[in-house]
Amino acid sequence: MAAMQWEDLPAAVREAVQARFGSVLKAETVTAGMMPGIAACLHADSGERLFLKAIPGDNPTARRYERERWAGTVLPRTVPTPRLLWSSIGSDWITMVFEYADGRAADLLPASTDLPAVLATVARLGFLLTPCPAIVAPPVTDNVGFLLAESQHLLDKPDGVLPHRKLYAAALDGFDPEHLTGDTLLHYDLHAGNLQVTSSGVKVIDWAFAAVGAPWIDAFMLGPRLIEAGHTPEQAERLLAQVPAWGEAPRRSVNGLLASWTLFRFSKAMYGPAEGREFRARAAAAGRAWLIYRTATT
Repeated sequence: MAAMQWEDLPAAVREAVQARFGSVLKAETVTAGMMPGIAACLHADSGERLFLKAIPGDNPTARRYERERWAGTVLPRTVPTPRLLWSSIGSDWITMVFEYADGRAADLLPASTDLPAVLATVARLGFLLTPCPAIVAPPVTDNVGFLLAESQHLLDKPDGVLPHRKLYAAALDGFDPEHLTGDTLLHYDLHAGNLQVTSSGVKVIDWAFAAVGAPWIDAFMLGPRLIEAGHTPEQAERLLAQVPAWGEAPRRSVNGLLASWTLFRFSKAMYGPAEGREFRARAAAAGRAWLIYRTATT
């Protein structure tokens, strides 16, 4: 399916954007990422570049746009992220305009010089977002619920369908998502693409899964991505140790979350959209390797 374009927005929404930021001379569609909807770099006649995201309100993933719009309204200005400049829910579309982050995806390879800045940024997020700046915030248990439901679906399949079934079942035995509760506003989806290296430092983008929970969870989310990039599980954990909150992570809670995170991606690699199966299989393999390491070193 062809990517949606700036011109696919209702005329009333395009007019509202231009009334706020000036005439759009060029709109470059951004194709990276898996989320449906419009993602575009707008070039305004003022010379300003802007990043626009929009989706019809009746799209099944619109709730993610609603979450990102909410996060944009509560994140403190000290957080290293592009600011939400304008948003609208008019004409049955959810539309957001952000500062443009002129950067590149972080390099997480073992020899990368990006790693110190990435880890420092993750540590800084925990410091700046504890306690959660919002009076009311969606709990991380809502996010994890999706993982657990998919995990159970796989575990219920006949023997032979799921490799390493006993490994996952043991990690999930007695796991309670309530153990993940806390008072930190989490990004919850840290990976190289959401960590943009710019001339002014690492910017964290795409807060579509933002939720409140335990402060170590964002460090956890980076773990499989480090392994996927070529680190051994032991090396990944040594890097995560540079994030102070990681030292508070309970082993059993980490293992349960890791099992559900991995099984969700294994399921999507097996049964999800074809265009995403390969990269989700790589993520699942990294998660499995980490879980094997953690259970072997208990």
